[in-house]
Amino acid sequence: MSRLDEILERYPFVQRDNLIPILQDIQDEFGCLTEEAIVKVGKYLSLPTAKIYGLASFYHHFRFVKKGKYHIKVCNGTSCHANGNTIILNELEKSLDIKSDEITRDGNFSIEESSCMASCGYGPVISVNDRHYTNVDIEKLAEIIDYYKNMEE
Repeated sequence: MSRLDEILERYPFVQRDNLIPILQDIQDEFGCLTEEAIVKVGKYLSLPTAKIYGLASFYHHFRFVKKGKYHIKVCNGTSCHANGNTIILNELEKSLDIKSDEITRDGNFSIEESSCMASCGYGPVISVNDRHYTNVDIEKLAEIIDYYKNMEE
């Protein structure tokens, strides 16, 4: 039995209300929602895969690409935007040679733009694996990235 089948077995009462919890469990287990998983969930719940994909793509929480070992979120809330988050995002993309929603070749880093991270007075804000960094400028960003790169050496 596959790990995907094991997740579906946690939901013995086949109901459409279970769709979001099933997708959350799959993403927690595999790091993202794969085409195979969406097709299998569709068969299990008797739902068209287009409806499942539509729901999953509507919610920002769901991903279709795995995240890196160090997943960096850049706050895109109004306050962070006003305080220069685009400068931080551009520098981050340049230093890692990837764009938002991509992963580095070695699988160590990924970038995601995020909605407000609730640190509005301290922007720009980023998080690395849910560890928040506030008042980020280009120098501080370089230090943060170097710290995580050195963890891999």
